[in-house]
Amino acid sequence: MRALVTGADGFIGSHLTELLLESGYKVRALSYYNSFNYWGWLEDIPAHDDLEIVSGDIRDPSLCRQMVTGVDIVFHLAALIAIPYSYVAPDSYVDTNVKGTLNICQAAKDAGISRIICTSTSEVYGTAQYVPIDEKHPLQPQSPYSASKIGADAIAMSFYNAFELPLTIARPFNTYGPRQSARAVIPTIIAQIASGIKSISLGDVSPTRDFTYVEDTCRGFIELANCQDAVGKVINIGSNYEISILQTLELIRDIMGNEVELITSEERIRPERSEVFRLWCDNTQIHKLTGYAPQIFIREGLERTISWFTKPVNLAKYKSWIYNL
Repeated sequence: MRALVTGADGFIGSHLTELLLESGYKVRALSYYNSFNYWGWLEDIPAHDDLEIVSGDIRDPSLCRQMVTGVDIVFHLAALIAIPYSYVAPDSYVDTNVKGTLNICQAAKDAGISRIICTSTSEVYGTAQYVPIDEKHPLQPQSPYSASKIGADAIAMSFYNAFELPLTIARPFNTYGPRQSARAVIPTIIAQIASGIKSISLGDVSPTRDFTYVEDTCRGFIELANCQDAVGKVINIGSNYEISILQTLELIRDIMGNEVELITSEERIRPERSEVFRLWCDNTQIHKLTGYAPQIFIREGLERTISWFTKPVNLAKYKSWIYNL
């Protein structure tokens, strides 16, 4: 099987690329174009005979048509994902997330692609109206980012309904692990503690999240891609587990053996109606369809993540002393 992974230079995309190669796929990996020819986290993946790295931009429909040529399956992950930056530059989120998804779906339809997995996010649910959150939960655009992903999901599903494009919308909850951006809370906590500072800055620590280790998320993508019964469906990928940010901080402090002081930073607090206070995944549907169940639970996942971040060569890539939008 030949797979295209968009957003392959990012956190989840690079891990998915590795897992696909390990599973025997030939992978075309899209890295966001830059004049340095820098491939993001793909730089950390050893050269492989079955890996082709392409630089480009999903906002370009011509490039999207070229990328899907000769491909069997598309894993579409490319997106702008930082919630705070979506307050600053919402237009770019519509451009990349909505228009980019349109370009990929149109190219896949025209090329007769046999399978496409479009990546959503649990942020589209907003603060839980009931838990655990299943796929029938109402969608609530509480940030420009989540609004753009709701739009992207709608564009993708319209291609299934109107053109029978064989797609699945995979909706992962809060993925974490090695290589995650410093804009996310777990890397923020670990990087600040590992840098040796005496107090760490966080926003509101009361919200809860369903944290899923990155390898489990990537397994979910591949299992959905191999499940014909998943076509035309929106399917959650998560741990069916809820933990608050404060409890996560306490667990990380325990693993790292550090009692660093917590300071609430106003610049890290979302606007009140924009904060998502509770996320807890109901993963019943993916389990019924594929037998999927998470294999790496929160403490082991955090231990693996901490082990990676605390290596000097990795920690040096993070600016723990500044707030990363």
